[in-house]
Amino acid sequence: MSSNETLPSNFIRQIINNDLKQNKNNGKVATRFPPEPNGYLHIGHAKSICLNFGIAAEYQGTCNLRFDDTNPEKESVEYMEAIERDVSWLGFQWHELRHASDYFEQLYDYAVELIQKGLAYVDSSTPEQMRQNRGTLTEPGKESPDRSRSIEENLDLFTRMRAGEFADGQYVLRAKIDMASSNINMRDPVIYRIRRVHHHRTGNQWCVYPMYDYTHCISDAIEGITHSLCTLEFEDHRPLYDWVLDNITIPCHPQQIEFARLQLEYSIVSKRKLNQLVIEKHVGGWDDPRMPTLAGLRRAGVTPAAIRDFCERIGITKKDSWIEMAVLENCIREDLNENAPRAMAVLRPLKLIIDNYPDDKVEALELGNHPQKPELGTRKVEFSKVLYIEQDDFAENPPPKYKRLVEGGEVRLRGAYVIRCNRIVKDENESIIELHCSYDPDTLGKNPEGRKVKGVIHWVSERHSVPAEIRLYDRLFSQPNPDSLDNFLDALNPDSLEILTESRVESSLTDAPPESRFQFERMGYFCLDAIDSTPGKPVFNRTVTLRDTWGK
Repeated sequence: MSSNETLPSNFIRQIINNDLKQNKNNGKVATRFPPEPNGYLHIGHAKSICLNFGIAAEYQGTCNLRFDDTNPEKESVEYMEAIERDVSWLGFQWHELRHASDYFEQLYDYAVELIQKGLAYVDSSTPEQMRQNRGTLTEPGKESPDRSRSIEENLDLFTRMRAGEFADGQYVLRAKIDMASSNINMRDPVIYRIRRVHHHRTGNQWCVYPMYDYTHCISDAIEGITHSLCTLEFEDHRPLYDWVLDNITIPCHPQQIEFARLQLEYSIVSKRKLNQLVIEKHVGGWDDPRMPTLAGLRRAGVTPAAIRDFCERIGITKKDSWIEMAVLENCIREDLNENAPRAMAVLRPLKLIIDNYPDDKVEALELGNHPQKPELGTRKVEFSKVLYIEQDDFAENPPPKYKRLVEGGEVRLRGAYVIRCNRIVKDENESIIELHCSYDPDTLGKNPEGRKVKGVIHWVSERHSVPAEIRLYDRLFSQPNPDSLDNFLDALNPDSLEILTESRVESSLTDAPPESRFQFERMGYFCLDAIDSTPGKPVFNRTVTLRDTWGK
C-alpha cells in the first residue's frame, strides 16, 4: 500500500502515513461520509465528500456512504435520494451504502450494556431542568436525583421505554460520566429519547431513538472505520466519542480527526436556513441555481471537476477561515473556458438588416466549437439578410474608445463579414428598433483592403435562430457574511435573478441535451436547464460571467 507521501501534504495525510508506518489498523484505511438526510447537500459537504472519498482512493481503502437517520421527524426519502445522486454526480462511488438505522438493535444492546455497567441511567428530568442543571463553562452541573437509580430499575425502565409504555419526553437515557467535567458535552449527555415518529425504513418498530453523538461513534466502529473525519465543531465531542467506545464491548476504535469546515463568502451553509429560503419561496427550490447546494450548482452548470478542483485548492487545515467566492468562480471559469464549446446567443436583441444582401440567400458558415481545441470540431451557423445583435453592441452616442457598431462605422460579425451601419430606425419613443447596414462581400475570412476594422460582435440570424429564455443568475446575497446579521434575509440580493424572455440562440443549440454547457461568446457561460426547457423553447441558466465583475 502506498504511503502517498508524494501527494500535497496536509495534517490528515500525515496522520495516516504515520499510522501505516506503524501498521496500525493492519495497514487498512476506511472512511465514511455520514450525512443526515434532512436536506440537500451543499458546497460545504463537497469538501467532506472529496476528503473522505479522496483519502480512501489515495490509500486503496474504502469509503462508505452512511445516512445518519436517527431523527425521522426531519428526514425524508427525497433527501436520501438527492444525497446519493449528488455524491455520484460529484464523481464518487461508495464501498457500501449504510444507514444508522441498520444498527438500531445493536445500538440498543450497547445502551443496555452501559446500564449494566452502571454507566447509564434513565432520567425523568425535563429538558428545561436539564438545561438549568447542566452548569456553565465556569460552574459545574448538578446531578439529577435519578442518577442514583439502581441498575435493575434502569434496565426495567429502559425496557419499558422501548415497549412504548411512556409518553414522548417522559424519560430519557443519559450516560453517567461527570457533571463537573470542564467539557459540557461530558456532563451526562442524553443518548436515547422517546419519539413516536414513523421512520421511513423501520416504520413504527421503534419509539426510542439514539442521539447523534452516541450513534455516530458506534456506527463507525461497526463498519470498521479507521479514520473518522469530521469538522472542527465536533472537536469538543471527541472525548464523548472515545468514552462510548471505551466503555462498550466492541473490537474497533476509530480515530476521530477534525478539520476546518468550508466557510464561503456571500453564502450560507446552514441546512435550517437553506430550508427557510425554500419554504418561504425566496428561491425556486433546493436546486435553484443561486443556492449553494450541489443540486443548485449542477443546475447552474457547474461541473463536478470544478468543484473537486475548488476543494483541492482550498486545502485541509485545522483553522477556520473564510474563502472568497471569487476562488470558486475562478475554478468554474477555468474549467468551462477549457472545456465548454462556443456558441452565439443574443440576449437583448436589436434587429439588423443588411440592405445589400440578397433577400433569399442563406449561407451556412462553418465556425469552430473551441478556439484552442480543433478536436471539438465545427458547427454550421446560418447567415441571412436579417440578423439580431446585442443592443449594447450599438451606440448612437458612443463613449471614448468604443469599438463596436456606430452609425457610419464598421465592425466584423463573428465568423462572417464586415458590415457598415448606414441608418437607424426609431419608434415613437425614440428608442432604436432597427439598424440598416451594408456588408462587404469580399471580407469573409479576410480583412478589407485599405482599412482596419477593430471591433468584432456576435449575431444570430432572425430566420434561423431559436427563441430562448435566458436566466441571469448572480450571487444570492449582497454581503460577504449574511450570518453576521441579526436576520440573514436582510442580505438577500434583489438583483440575483434577471429573466430575459426575448433572447435568441443559434440553431446549432436546438438539439443540445439537458445540462449542456456553452460559452456564449462575449456573454458568459451558460447551461441548458434540464427541468424547464421545452422543445423549441430552451431555457439557459448563466453559470458565471466571463470575468469577475462583482463589485466593480
